[in-house]
Amino acid sequence: MASFTVVVGDPETGLAHQLEAEGQDANRFLGKSIGDEVDGSAVGLDGYTLEITGGSDDAGRPLNETVAGGNLKEVLMKGRQTGYRPAREGERRRITVRGREVSDAVAQINATITERGSADVEDLLGEDGDEDE
Repeated sequence: MASFTVVVGDPETGLAHQLEAEGQDANRFLGKSIGDEVDGSAVGLDGYTLEITGGSDDAGRPLNETVAGGNLKEVLMKGRQTGYRPAREGERRRITVRGREVSDAVAQINATITERGSADVEDLLGEDGDEDE
């Protein structure tokens, strides 16, 4: 069975929430690609819709939206891209990345909220803003 760490970004508040998806809930992410939408109930956000924006595997290799499938591939990168920051102008380097499709090899999925539900995110996740008390 697959299990993922899902980092959900909330563009309205600017906060990110790290959640776990295991078992049947994790299967909702399998086969989806960067840019696809997923029901938020897979991570406890009932009524919300999430858009997959990226991710990485257990070795830290990023998902690259220009590579099809979910396998590893070496890509010649130039300029600033996901997974590559050149040290000087004109530098190119061959970098190993994973394809844009979510597979069992992916450890972390990055997502953002595109459609909101009726309840607040903090209420659904059981988080309180009163951590000092």
